[in-house]
Amino acid sequence: MTKSHPSEALLEVDNLHVSFKTHGGEVKAVRGVSFTLNPGETLAIVGESGCGKSVTARSVMRLLPEHTSRITQGSIRFKGRELTQLTEKQLRELRGSEISMIFQDAMTALNPTITIGEQIMEGIIRHQKLSRAEARRQAVEMLQLVGIPNPELRLKQYLHEFSGGMRQRMMIAIAAVGRPSVLIADEPTTALDVTIQAQIIDLFKMLQRTTGVSIILITHDLGVVAKIADRVNVMYAGQVVESGTVRELFHQPQHPYTKGLLASIPRLDTDRGLPLAPIPGTPPDLFAPPAGCAFAARCSHAMEVCSAYMPQPTPVTGSHEAACWLQDPRARQAFQTPPKISIKTALG
Repeated sequence: MTKSHPSEALLEVDNLHVSFKTHGGEVKAVRGVSFTLNPGETLAIVGESGCGKSVTARSVMRLLPEHTSRITQGSIRFKGRELTQLTEKQLRELRGSEISMIFQDAMTALNPTITIGEQIMEGIIRHQKLSRAEARRQAVEMLQLVGIPNPELRLKQYLHEFSGGMRQRMMIAIAAVGRPSVLIADEPTTALDVTIQAQIIDLFKMLQRTTGVSIILITHDLGVVAKIADRVNVMYAGQVVESGTVRELFHQPQHPYTKGLLASIPRLDTDRGLPLAPIPGTPPDLFAPPAGCAFAARCSHAMEVCSAYMPQPTPVTGSHEAACWLQDPRARQAFQTPPKISIKTALG
């Protein structure tokens, strides 16, 4: 989809294909994903569960299980370095120091038998080759930075002694302590109440201001996207179906799936009692992906060509693309523009 000039891009993913081997056959989880990430920006990847968001993110860090998954095609370049060709030893040096990931569930991502201090200090000692005393000092500073009170005491505590919001802050501290260039956040606000969500979003913004880190945000929450993202990639059935700036995606969505996601958001500017508009049907089976547009079976605008041929990304503006046959000049007359949705409305 939309790509930046190579000299500007920090991370470049080009035509990425990822498959999983199962007893039932090969699952084609990611099918030709392309995007770029520029220094200091936040790129959101959105879509429903199973669309390939987390698989794409884990592929960047090469964290998928080798015995069941493989990158069948494509390129992942970080600062011009091809990550798909690195050895496991080279990847271990890269993870944590250059690219870090905040996993979705702190209770399963963190070790409940080791103190929080040991888990934060581990990366500092490994990548920066510092003494335990200096690593401890940096760990205290990082806890202060992410808003954890009494950091000296907290270093000695275990996971069960923290609330959900505090655990998420710990995850961010562990990921950010090595001062990486790229921070991948996989559903960082899931299962948190709206007040804590707002605090976590503000924390990401603060980290970006103070460290200049670039963020890839994996989420299904469009309200969070509206608050923090610069650009958005909308994924469906392992593909990026639309990409653009936040304003373009919220004000001028072009793909029917993007419009469906926006239409499913509760509105405050309409009459109360108006039912939500869910997207009918179910995603396609990725054991045998359709030959054409993966959304065709659920799309009210689908034409014969949609099921037969895969649509290619079509520029809408210089920064906005949509992979949809409705963008073809011959189909423009069938295209219906829905009422615009503002970012403020999406936030509720």
